[in-house]
This record gives sequence, structure tokens and C-alpha cells, in this order.
Amino acid sequence: MRIGELSRQTGVSSRLLRYYEEQGLLHPERDGNGYRRYRPEAVERVGRVRELLAAGLPTDTIRRFLPCAENGPDPVSGCAGYTDMLDSHRSRLARDIADLQRRHEALTAYTAALRPD
Repeated sequence: MRIGELSRQTGVSSRLLRYYEEQGLLHPERDGNGYRRYRPEAVERVGRVRELLAAGLPTDTIRRFLPCAENGPDPVSGCAGYTDMLDSHRSRLARDIADLQRRHEALTAYTAALRPD
């Protein structure tokens, strides 16, 4: 399928699909005229990339981890070494969540102080 069809099937813009290619996340074949040609599996791969991006992983990490995530969260042999990397990202998210909670509480306190009795 061409890039426009992949875009329609995934809801991801052609521009973003080209970016994924630049980042090494997608590997289309090229026709003789230079047009990108994607295999049917690219639809699922784009979905997986979107999931991992939404989970907060940067594209360079996704590029390394993607072969282990092809089947979703189901275990894949040879990928146990990625648990430290995922734990590190989870720890960072936990710190971010705690920071956001503190900010929320501070704003709540200011709001309560400004409300007339």
C-alpha cells in the first residue's frame, strides 16, 4: 500500500509517517518511481509506535524496543533485557505524576484561599 492508504488506515498523517521512517520506525520498500510501498503489517506497526509514544517513550528508545513490542505486552523471547529500560521510564513517569499531584494540590489551596467564605 502507498503512504496515503497507510495514512487513511491508521489515522496518522503522511508527514508523520515520513518522520517515523526518518526515525527508523518504519521501513517501506520503494517502487521504481521512488514511491513508498508499505506491507500490510505496517498498519499494526504504526499502531504499536503510537501506543509506545503515548506511553511516553522517545522515538530512539522505541526504535530499539519495537521488535520486542511487536506482539503488544505479551512476552517475547530475547527481550528480557529491556525491563530495566522500561522500569526507568516507569520511574520517571511516577516522579512526573507526583510532581503534577503537588502542583494540583498547590493550585487547589490557592483556589480555596481566594474563594469568599
